[in-house]
Amino acid sequence: MRTIRQWMLGALLLLPSSGYAIGVPDECTQLIVGIAPDWNSIHGNLQLFQRAAGGKWEPVAPAFPVLFGKTGLAWGSGLAGQNENGLRKTERDGRAPAGVFSMGKIYTYDAQLPAGADYPFHQVTTADAWVDDVKSPDYNRFVTIPDPANPPPWFAKQKMRHNDFAYRWLLEVRHNSDPPVPGAGSAIFFHIRRGVNRPTAGCTTMAEPELVKIITWMRAARHPCYALLPSPEYDQKWQSWHLPQPESWKVEH
Repeated sequence: MRTIRQWMLGALLLLPSSGYAIGVPDECTQLIVGIAPDWNSIHGNLQLFQRAAGGKWEPVAPAFPVLFGKTGLAWGSGLAGQNENGLRKTERDGRAPAGVFSMGKIYTYDAQLPAGADYPFHQVTTADAWVDDVKSPDYNRFVTIPDPANPPPWFAKQKMRHNDFAYRWLLEVRHNSDPPVPGAGSAIFFHIRRGVNRPTAGCTTMAEPELVKIITWMRAARHPCYALLPSPEYDQKWQSWHLPQPESWKVEH
């Protein structure tokens, strides 16, 4: 029979080599927290937090208003959320993915990031696309086609270079990324809002100055993450998911 000590050592071997088994990993020391009043909300708040390694989360600045999916939120797939019971994020459901997610690269029309920024980015070209075709082997992937002068038929609806102010800055939320599951949702970003009451197809949007603030604040070495939850879920999970202690999240309309 195994001793208690042997059982505990075996259990520890099942955990990841670094970071928490669920929730915000140890190496994440910059955290973006999004709170919605409920699962069907299109409005919510975003707030930035940071900590020293192993330390307590501290707010960086006051919360500011954001918009979510036009039909609210649903559980996504990232660092936490994929094992929860309830409504799941699917392609074209109009819901923003809830859970905890790593932040990916910045995609921008500009040749450089705003002053003070230091984060991996890609200047979007006329050959770049983000694939949302569930039948494609490149589903939920960034791709570059070889000849933009003769694009494939699917390219027009999935290209990233538009004359669209809302997509000047795209900050990837790594939902359904490792690996992508066909139909579980694609192309989830932070980007500029189109209006104070214009929800999205599943992204998180905000005023441009607030997005630029996030871009200039993030550092890759601090492994920034995004946690998005309805307020009741946040109250239940903040301790087990290693999130900041709940505040008085006031939703601005």
